[in-house]
Order: sequence, then structure tokens, then C-alpha cells
Amino acid sequence: MSENVTIDTIDGNEHFTAYVARPAEEPRAAIVVIQEIFGVNAGIRRKCDLLAEQGYLAVAPDLFWRLEREIELDPDVEPEFKKALSLMEDFDPDRGIRDIEATIKWARAETGGRKVGAVGYCLGGKLAYMTAARTDSDATVGYYAVGVDEMLDEAHAIANPLMLHIPTEDGFNDKETQKAMHDGLDDHPKVTLHDYPGLDHGFATQFGERRDEAGAQKADARTEEFFAQHLG
Repeated sequence: MSENVTIDTIDGNEHFTAYVARPAEEPRAAIVVIQEIFGVNAGIRRKCDLLAEQGYLAVAPDLFWRLEREIELDPDVEPEFKKALSLMEDFDPDRGIRDIEATIKWARAETGGRKVGAVGYCLGGKLAYMTAARTDSDATVGYYAVGVDEMLDEAHAIANPLMLHIPTEDGFNDKETQKAMHDGLDDHPKVTLHDYPGLDHGFATQFGERRDEAGAQKADARTEEFFAQHLG
């Protein structure tokens, strides 16, 4: 079952919407699904639906609401891709993390205090790293995160498990950047990095031209096992 819900901001003064997919039975835990730069579109909603099929309550907050509410863009349509890049430039990730924190709080209450994890893609991959460092997410996964190398000074704050999927031919993360991520995080007891040789940014998108089927299945299987281990 799926629905749209309204979540209050941390300060309680405003609100934003979120897509929620519920499992058929009592949820084993909850997972916050963090959007790409294309908003809570069909692909992100499908990610939520698949997690619900695994027994999780999955919730994808609209993180661009301060710029434009309920935006949905298609990365394979050039004008929409350009609009997404513009939105990303105007987006404040620090505010986004507070909205993710509010979503985690909502999910804990909604599930009666069960564990809450998070998974993010593209922009959401970076926000997943920040979520692991700045919130009480019980387990977090990031796909093709951009900008982590600039935030390695926050790694000490990561207290719960974090897994990052890194395509080696990511057009937004060059080899030097990937090396910096490994140098800064490989020894961290809570962090696991997985490289995907030959794959590019967006390889695990649910729909569209960027998807690499074999790579997506491999990464998603690792994610499923990771959440089963750490969220129950």
C-alpha cells in the first residue's frame, strides 16, 4: 500500500510531503529513501515499493520543497535534466539533512520505535553520507555519492554502519576523488566501500538509460543483505 503523507520540519513551523510504501504486514523496520536531483519521481517511488515488498516501511521525503514542491523530472529528457542540475545548485544540503532527520523521527514514531535506516542515490548518495554522520540512522547506504571527499572530516561522527557503492567510471567522481574516499574511509570500522569496475554514475537507477542491470542487481543485493543484518 502506498500513500503521500505530510511531515513536519524539525522546528515544527513548516511541513513537506513524502511518498510512503507500506508492507503487507507489520514492518520489520523503516528505510528513508533519499532522492536524486530529479525529485521523488517514478524511479524513487519504485525503490520504495521494492523495499516495502522486503518488509520495510519505506518513505521518500520531498527534499526540494523549498525550491519547488513535489518536483518530478526524467533524467533522460534533456530539458528536465538541465532543470535538475539547476535545482541541485540552489539546494541547501544542510537543510536537506534536517528534513531527513525529521523523516527519520516520523518513521520511528510510525513504526512504534523500530530501527530506521536510509538509502540515497546521486545527490541522495552524498546526503546518505551526511545522514550517517549527522543523524541517528541505524544503517545507511549511498549510491554514487558526489562530494564525500570534501566531507571526510565528518567521518569520525559516523557511529552506525554505512555502505557506499562507487562506480569506477563515474563521470562526477574522478579517480583521484575515488582514491581520496578510500584513503579516508577504508580503515573506518563502520564504513564499507564497494567498487564497480567499468560502471558510471546512475548505474542502479530503477528506470532509464543509465541503468546497468548486472551492476544494479549486484549492488542492490548487497544493500538488501546490509539492511537485513543491521535493521533486522
